[in-house]
Amino acid sequence: MQKIMNRKEFLKKSAIAGALGLVAPNMLKANTRSIEKSTYDKLMQQVGFNHLPNQKNTSMNSVIHRAETRGHANHGWLDSHHTFSFANYRNPERMHFGVLRVLNDDKVNAGKGFGTHPHDNMEIISIPLEGDLEHKDSMGNTAVIKEGDVQAMSAGTGIFHSEYNKNTDKDVKFLQIWVFPKNKNVEPRYDQISTKDLETKNSFYQVLSPNKDDQGVWIHQDAWFSIGKFDKEKTDTYTVKKDGNGVYAFVLDGEVEINGEKLNKRDGMGVWNIENINVKANSDARVLLMDVPMTL
Repeated sequence: MQKIMNRKEFLKKSAIAGALGLVAPNMLKANTRSIEKSTYDKLMQQVGFNHLPNQKNTSMNSVIHRAETRGHANHGWLDSHHTFSFANYRNPERMHFGVLRVLNDDKVNAGKGFGTHPHDNMEIISIPLEGDLEHKDSMGNTAVIKEGDVQAMSAGTGIFHSEYNKNTDKDVKFLQIWVFPKNKNVEPRYDQISTKDLETKNSFYQVLSPNKDDQGVWIHQDAWFSIGKFDKEKTDTYTVKKDGNGVYAFVLDGEVEINGEKLNKRDGMGVWNIENINVKANSDARVLLMDVPMTL
């Protein structure tokens, strides 16, 4: 089992937590500047340090983040909840889960959105939950993603993009997820699919992987994302895809039990040093599983 450092030592090492503050604020305003020096190397130092269990947990290989404990920022046009530190929300014990760096639960008002801003050396995944999100980028892509779609973008050597609510009469709600890439300075790329034909009932179905020819979109990381839609009382067992990976579960709707822990809508739970997890739906429910390396 991987050694887990004590809490005091971890807090000292997490002084670099502010590094993300150099990146995230630019997402909240139009930005047409050249991409500045990457913070990738500083951010990478955090990987592997921040999957400490909660103090009250009896299990030493799990962490629970309740929905109400997330960071929150309301900018008027944007209402965002941050599972991990982002922009002005900085919590040294909530920096990431392995290579999973950002999990933002965003609501954007009708007709509003993120102006053009830069990214580099990050795998960025967007999953719409309601409404339509319009995307434009410096690679020449213009697309609309909607509920049932998954979008993946490898920022690599650097891209600019914007995201706007396509509709003028209703909000758009979506998850924005950042994952550290396996390799630095890859060629930027864009990928988008509809998962409607992939969907299975009462079992997890894969929507993202590291393999170009596999089901779903692909990214430059040994990560697998799966979604499960469950009727009440239904169960499923998920097997971790790769040795050394952990799984972060995020409850999109309903109430579930994961390895005996009760989780409600927008709660998150990470587990590691395990081979599989057991999921039981206590109500009609929808769950996103993110199977990611715990270290690089």
